[in-house]
Amino acid sequence: MHHNVQEFGTKFESVCAVLDKYECNPHMLISILQEIQSAYSYLPADVMTYVGTALGITPGTVFGVATFYSHFTLEPKGKYVIKVCDGTACHVRKSTRILQTLQRELGLSEEKQTTDDMLFTLETVACLGACGLAPVIVVNEDVHGAMTVEKTIDLLKKIREEEAANG
Repeated sequence: MHHNVQEFGTKFESVCAVLDKYECNPHMLISILQEIQSAYSYLPADVMTYVGTALGITPGTVFGVATFYSHFTLEPKGKYVIKVCDGTACHVRKSTRILQTLQRELGLSEEKQTTDDMLFTLETVACLGACGLAPVIVVNEDVHGAMTVEKTIDLLKKIREEEAANG
């Protein structure tokens, strides 16, 4: 994985800024990690090691916190994060077919959640709290309810067309 040094530098400066903002207080670790994840979209291992050193805690402690809370991710995610609800209401209304369609269309599986081009990440969630719209998928912040296999394929097509148009 080659990092663009300049990009790494700018983001790394933001890590230092976050650490300064919280005065390197180890009790603020969760807030620090949240801000770093919003800059990188995930928590790179080398950055977590640096954070541990800067806060005077072990990298193991930082990794432990990052892996305990489900909203942290240690892997880079795609530009479009697609969450498929598998709560009871969605499951009863065949959300599994939606998930299988997305896996097939994107070439993803339980083990491989992000496409090689870093465009899509596919996740399942226990409940999105939109049971009345079941089955539901969320693409980044946009909720799509009453999904069918056809609507799912159309949605992917639309996203890919927008991406191609924006070059």
